[in-house]
Amino acid sequence: MSKPGSAKRQPQTGTRRFISGVVEGFYGRPWTMEQRTELFQREQTWGLNTYLYAPKDDYKHRMYWRDLYSAQEAEQLIVLISAAKRHNVEFIYAISPGLDITFSNPKEVAALKRKLDQVKEFGCRSFSLLFDDIETEMCPADKQTFSSFAHAQVAITNEVYQHLGEPETFLFCPTDYCAAFCTPSVPQSSYLHTVGEKLLPGIDILWTGPKVVSHKISVESIEEVSSVLKRAPVIWDNIHANDYDPQRLFLGPYKDRPSELIPKLRGVLTNPNCEFYPNFVAIHTLATWCKATADLTVSVLIRLGPPSPGDEEEDPCYSPQKALTLALTDWLQEFLSTDQPGGKLEVTSSMISKGSNGKFMCRLKKEASDEEPMQTDMGESSYVPGPDENPLYTAEPLTLDDLKLLSDLFYLPYEHGPTARTMLRELDWLKNHSQAATSETDKVMPCSSSFLNADNFAACDPHSRFQSAEWCSRAQRFDDMCDAVVQMFNRLSNAPNRRILYDLYNYICDIKSGVGLARAYVKTLGGQGQPAAQLMNDDPEPWGFRGGLSGEFQRMLPGHGNRDLFKHPPMTTVYCIRPYCPEDKVEVQRVFTEMQRTGEGRAPRTAQPPLICDSLSAGDISPSPQCALVMEDDAGICGYALALTDATPAAAKTQVIKKQDLIRLISEEFPSLVTSQVLPRVTDPSPAKRMIGWLLSSIKSSGSRGVFCELRQGDRRMLDFYSKLGSFKTIQVSGLPQDIVAMGRTL
Repeated sequence: MSKPGSAKRQPQTGTRRFISGVVEGFYGRPWTMEQRTELFQREQTWGLNTYLYAPKDDYKHRMYWRDLYSAQEAEQLIVLISAAKRHNVEFIYAISPGLDITFSNPKEVAALKRKLDQVKEFGCRSFSLLFDDIETEMCPADKQTFSSFAHAQVAITNEVYQHLGEPETFLFCPTDYCAAFCTPSVPQSSYLHTVGEKLLPGIDILWTGPKVVSHKISVESIEEVSSVLKRAPVIWDNIHANDYDPQRLFLGPYKDRPSELIPKLRGVLTNPNCEFYPNFVAIHTLATWCKATADLTVSVLIRLGPPSPGDEEEDPCYSPQKALTLALTDWLQEFLSTDQPGGKLEVTSSMISKGSNGKFMCRLKKEASDEEPMQTDMGESSYVPGPDENPLYTAEPLTLDDLKLLSDLFYLPYEHGPTARTMLRELDWLKNHSQAATSETDKVMPCSSSFLNADNFAACDPHSRFQSAEWCSRAQRFDDMCDAVVQMFNRLSNAPNRRILYDLYNYICDIKSGVGLARAYVKTLGGQGQPAAQLMNDDPEPWGFRGGLSGEFQRMLPGHGNRDLFKHPPMTTVYCIRPYCPEDKVEVQRVFTEMQRTGEGRAPRTAQPPLICDSLSAGDISPSPQCALVMEDDAGICGYALALTDATPAAAKTQVIKKQDLIRLISEEFPSLVTSQVLPRVTDPSPAKRMIGWLLSSIKSSGSRGVFCELRQGDRRMLDFYSKLGSFKTIQVSGLPQDIVAMGRTL
């Protein structure tokens, strides 16, 4: 084995062609030969120049790397390599021997050379050795020969590189292929320093960035690693990879990599989604990004237009959103083209008309063909329904807006698209501002059967009037967004290109179902149907409890959800808010008494200044109609909120402070009184906030101008609660005992 010297070299700055293209390097079912050939065609069209063959689950690439290809396999590879050459795409054959190779065994090295020699006979001239995702502990034999794992890898890589005649393109993937793997850091990594010093200068090094799936790759980070590696790296970019999560797909643009990186890199290869056809956007936008070099800035800007003022990237040469629009526009034509034998299908505006049923019809025609299988005949139907019969089903054509929505729903690993973010914000707001629910998994008060909106919410069940006009308006907006997802799903399902659809189907079916559950929940909060029937049913359908065993495990873990892209407080306890009834009097008294005992040095009630709220909580005064609520958890009643819409009579009987001051305050500003208590076991403040909000809505509907509450200084829990509500402010009342605080708000 050759062992090159350690003479220091400066970072390589050659003038070789910038490597740009695709690495098929994911875990899962490899792409077919037909798909790879189609990829070469696209790369040529879009200006990309490289394909790295590295499917992790191709047996003879990784697990059985020593085995030579059979005659049939050889024929397939020869055809594939020839197709790449025909489309001016550099075919790089990668092999991953790191799972079990003994670096110090000459027979192992010979087996590796023999395998690569065979591929060289197929016409391949570019190669790669990958040592990613393997154990770093060397076997005893290797420890006797090499001083470190890095020395072992470098030695065998250099020897193979020289054996193959030092090809112009030869890539090496280190075991520490991102900054997160480097110990203790990139500049201090002995592994990377060995690779940089010992690896022959003609060998390029693959690098994924700060992390395996890097959110952003900065110029500074590339300059740092280039200094250690003594050459500019080739980025193996996992930003669109989805092999780590079967529920995710990434259809957002290539972004968070400034175009200033291009002259600092040897190249960029995207390792995209496992599914071939959804990678249109990932590869298309990467191609646009690769054109954003200094000499191409003018032509790129002519096609893209200048970046928008609010463009996140603020890159003068590349706009992710404009690149995405270009990609989706081209992708739409793919969707509207038939993938079946018999020619290409094209949809024009003349083919779209409005049928008698009010739906838009897209009459599909194909180019002439000698062979047209009966099942793919999409011409005019010979059947014409009668006047009283069902009209023929006609598919609405897919639109660019549909694809923009699809991209937003399946955007990128570290962010959702704009529409998805809006939907999450709206759902969160509707939950937090609903007066009919208390937590993420709340039971809710059933209302009328019609969906509420700003015009008709007051006509529903009495409880539904607690939803504000703003809530109802935003609920309708959320429902409209959910309906857009459903319509997008329907149009996608009827798109002529079935190959793309089948790659997308599991994902779009899943998001449609998830959106449907959220939609049903919001409608329930607004008063339609039974309380969260799909979410709270004792015997739900399978689609009501999603995720299977994996979902069960995730829901049992205490930290599940704390890394969601959309942040909100975790809520696990189920609470129920309902109207107070006479049978609750004893339990409300119990809660009141228990809270009276909390706090050190609390004097008994008989020794404290009498308050209206005490008489109300103790049952000496009855609350006003429809102005009393209780909150329950699994253990029973854990809180209450009671109110008097007109507190003047109670004040005249109960209060010992100067009556004229209190009566003036009540009559002029705050005619109503509210009191509330929640047991300490309720650690989530959201249920109590919703209960108070519900009660205030009821008080306001009675015509009251304002409401006040009385609190003792020792009741720090409720003082803090009302203060954090934000709407209650301390009010001054002449003659109020020092121990008493009054807080009020207008309605």
